Amino acid sequence: MAVLKKIVLGVGLLIALVVVVGLFLPKQYTVERSILINAQPEEIYPDVVDLRAWQNWGVWFQRDPSMEIDYSGPDRAIGMMSSWTSVTEGYGEMKITDLEHNKKVVYSLAFPEWEMGSTGSLVISPAGEATKVTWVDSGDVGNNIISRYFVFMMDGMIGPDFEMGLENLKTVVENKG
Repeated sequence: MAVLKKIVLGVGLLIALVVVVGLFLPKQYTVERSILINAQPEEIYPDVVDLRAWQNWGVWFQRDPSMEIDYSGPDRAIGMMSSWTSVTEGYGEMKITDLEHNKKVVYSLAFPEWEMGSTGSLVISPAGEATKVTWVDSGDVGNNIISRYFVFMMDGMIGPDFEMGLENLKTVVENKG
């Protein structure tokens, strides 16, 4: 009986430790990646502002070619939306919320099944003979203690997809001309 009490006490202390540590973990995360593309901003922007064009370079679309995608709102403008359903990539929605022609596309991203969302941007800036494209995504996981542990993993989970997506964008843009 003493062994059982020690096990129960140990499990209880472990749960309490996870909860207490979770209370002090950050709620926000930011993932950022950049690449240099041998093209001018006006050659890159059309592939970023048109959510339909993301199928040509976005990693998620390549992972599931049978993904169901719907588009709504004005093309290549604030309010353009894409929503997708995929067995492997889940269900999500993206909406363009702000634009600066040939410079920046800002979007909101929502994953209703996870009750998660984020805000992201692709910033296009001249860098000598090339153009630097920086992809940033930030979010708040809220007060859920378990979700706060995911903040430490977000860079490792999303970062490689951003890197591959930017590499794909570079390939698409540089092979146009």
